[in-house]
Amino acid sequence: MSGAAAKVANDRAVAEGLGTNKNPMKYLNQDYEEIRAQCLASKTLFKDDQFPACASALGYNELGPNSPKIKGIVWKRPSEICPSPHFIVDGATRGDIRQGALGDCWLLAAIASLTLDQNILAQVVPENQSFEKGYAGIFHFQFWQYGVWVDVVVDDRLPTKDGNLVFVHSAEGDEFWSALMEKAYAKLCGSYEALTGGSTIEAMEDFTGGISEQYDLKKAPADLYQIIQKALKAESLLGCSIDITNAYETEDITSRKLVKGHAYSVTGAEEVLYKGKTVQLVRVRNPWGEVEWTGPWSDDSSEWNYIDPKVRAALDKRAEDGEFWMAYTDWVHEYSRLDICNLTPNTLTSKDQHKWNITLFNGSWIRGSTAGGCQNYPATFWTNPQFRIKLDEPDNDHDGGTNDPCCTAIVGLMQKNRRRQKKLGEDLLTIGFAIYKIPKELQDQTDVHVNKDFFQRTPSAARSDTFINMREVSKRVKLPVGDYLIVPSTFEPLKPGDFCLRIFSEKAAESLEVGDVAKANPYEPQVSDKDVTDDFKNIFQKLSGDKGEVTAKDIQTILNRLLSKRTDLKSKGFTLATCREMISLMDMDGIGTLNLVEFKTLWMKIQKYVEIFLKTDKDKSGTMDAHEMRNALQEAGFSLNNNILNGIAHRYADTDLTINFDSFISCMIRLETAFKMFKELDKSNSGKIDFTLPEWMCATLI
Repeated sequence: MSGAAAKVANDRAVAEGLGTNKNPMKYLNQDYEEIRAQCLASKTLFKDDQFPACASALGYNELGPNSPKIKGIVWKRPSEICPSPHFIVDGATRGDIRQGALGDCWLLAAIASLTLDQNILAQVVPENQSFEKGYAGIFHFQFWQYGVWVDVVVDDRLPTKDGNLVFVHSAEGDEFWSALMEKAYAKLCGSYEALTGGSTIEAMEDFTGGISEQYDLKKAPADLYQIIQKALKAESLLGCSIDITNAYETEDITSRKLVKGHAYSVTGAEEVLYKGKTVQLVRVRNPWGEVEWTGPWSDDSSEWNYIDPKVRAALDKRAEDGEFWMAYTDWVHEYSRLDICNLTPNTLTSKDQHKWNITLFNGSWIRGSTAGGCQNYPATFWTNPQFRIKLDEPDNDHDGGTNDPCCTAIVGLMQKNRRRQKKLGEDLLTIGFAIYKIPKELQDQTDVHVNKDFFQRTPSAARSDTFINMREVSKRVKLPVGDYLIVPSTFEPLKPGDFCLRIFSEKAAESLEVGDVAKANPYEPQVSDKDVTDDFKNIFQKLSGDKGEVTAKDIQTILNRLLSKRTDLKSKGFTLATCREMISLMDMDGIGTLNLVEFKTLWMKIQKYVEIFLKTDKDKSGTMDAHEMRNALQEAGFSLNNNILNGIAHRYADTDLTINFDSFISCMIRLETAFKMFKELDKSNSGKIDFTLPEWMCATLI
């Protein structure tokens, strides 16, 4: 319950504006300014009890407590490592980043790329931090995490061996911003070891909040050059690299001075007129600041002599600055892959309006509820979370004709917190998504999930290239104007996990989660004394005796007696707690018992639920599959969102994901009671109610 309450509180805080890069959340509720002030006042140096300087912060396996690799490690503050430590000297540069004994080169490459854009770097590495003025042994960094920015504090105790930093360090040894940033990211991911292995684009997303695209240049789409131009115009971060076939090729230099297995930045894309023909050029930067391309269009090549002098003056650079031009055809041939990190509007610093519009949804795949697997599993695929997006404004430069305008969008599906779960043996899930065009007859139906029949008769309009075990899969799509349904899923059903789904569109787009509502219209039999037969009155008389009322114990006795005679309903027997909930639902006078009419009404409800249960139990097993619960709830008049459905699966399904009859009845009664209580208290039909704490306690202790 506390976890659910925390999630609601977090969602409300985000809705109220917390979690932007200007107003980040305090990670683990640690406030940098507050802690720093306390340390300065007490003249002590900060010790982080949330990420203590001990073996658990190092790792869980290769760097676990009993691993020989951590023997001899001593945690030291920078002042114990060198006589005059500095946070940043003369600006943060690539030279400040030297890899240590940790396989996190992917992270360090992203940090190095950040140094090329000081504005973005300043968002991740807040300014005014030092080892001199106001030093208290505490530093902080800001990272994007699944839709929100978080501010992460760390103390400056760093792992050393023989007096030297074990992990990332600066070339000179006296600059510590990169080592402390690595520690903050390790804290966010659970440990240093959790940083082993990854993709540079993953870290770039966490440093910018952007969405990634990855292109295999051997399979480059026909319009990739236009995609690059658009991305540069939108201030996206672009990187390219040459694949290696084995570790020995790392940083090998080709005959034309390109470095294998090395991260380059793409910084420009221009077309020039060369000998009467248009040539597409790409500008590339080597972060080393040296070792440049020597082929056509390089700094000293003859091609520059045949273009307009003004164009040459604007484009040509001859300094050994690591930046150079290449023909696009050569670039595609020489390099292996292109990564694009498209930035959000609040990350960008320019006033130019070439910006993406962003939609973000958070969701979960829950066993027995929303973990439906891919299209290969049609019986459960439809139970996955579903999201609608309306693309009704075509791109300014769309490819289609006037009768077929197209909209560009980038869809990204990211699974959450998998690095933190590595120590629990959890690996990345295999994920993907499919996009469907919504026909006109379904465009107004947003309260309930699109059903199985729709997916069996409707082909997808687009989909992720493949299901893959990466943190994020993304796809740039061009779709005709219209309404679309996006279904994110794991490859196999019953694989639990949390995700965020992001849609970057060139134009504003309306979007919503399908079925993000809670409504109820349950069966309400209207019963009076004259509706009760003599036979039923005799049954009631035997139960109630002289008191003329039945108790929860009486109801438990009669229901379990009747259940024992049914072979088509599997049950462990109604508990006294469930029968008390039945009393609470039906007891209009509040005395804790039911009179004849109230009991008859309850009896008719139970008969209705028996009918629904048997109808939904397709295989006649006497139990209900947890996925079938959606159909049963709809039959019973309930429209519930995924969060509520997930809670039902957690509470009422057995470990084999089946729901027996008494659990089903208990769920129905509790839902009816909750909706009835809310309706009674929401006199103005505002959709909101207020409780004092005592009222809340009384209402929930049913």
